[in-house]
Amino acid sequence: MIPLIYLTSPLARPGTHSLPMIGFSLVADRLEMEGCDTLMFTSKQAVLSAERIDPSWKNLPTVAIGPATEKQIRKLGGTVLYRPEEYYGAVLARDLAEKFRKRRILYLRPRKISFDSRTYLAKAGIELREQIIYETHCRHYDSKEAPPEGAIIIFTSPSTIHCFLKNFAWNSSYHAVVIGRATLEHLPDGAKFTVASEPTIDACVAAARELAASRDDTK
Repeated sequence: MIPLIYLTSPLARPGTHSLPMIGFSLVADRLEMEGCDTLMFTSKQAVLSAERIDPSWKNLPTVAIGPATEKQIRKLGGTVLYRPEEYYGAVLARDLAEKFRKRRILYLRPRKISFDSRTYLAKAGIELREQIIYETHCRHYDSKEAPPEGAIIIFTSPSTIHCFLKNFAWNSSYHAVVIGRATLEHLPDGAKFTVASEPTIDACVAAARELAASRDDTK
């Protein structure tokens, strides 16, 4: 039997069971871009939130963290100044310190983040301005809606893991596919996992399908 694949992202994908764990809401009614010459986005949702608040964000170049973020910026007509190859918090902050020391960056971010870039950069003498423009909230499920034993569960952010664990107990037979190392750190101790080859939902789905095929006991 082929293991079932569950996707916890708000975005559905063919071949997976949609189990969205998070929702989004705006917490700002304007973008505080005065005095800044560069914007930083770390998620597609941050770009979409900025567009809803003030489409003039596209007048400034951006640092895009992750290919999905870059794609969304370009889709809306924004300019990507730089997209780092490494997305892990400490390495990302080091890259920013080396390449953008003279830039006045505004980080448009969610309320909760997995790495405090501002504090790290401050140690390097760089001031990173931040504005919280949206927040995530957990969606709620009945315990009967938990994935069955042996399920492969795709997590696309630390928040999706936190919200999953608020709804369901972790089953040792589950196998997690995570979008990157920052997300990996939030899995329960001892959880079986696979890290996607790149930080995109499509790469996660591909990894999950490959894993499911290798475990298909009907062959």
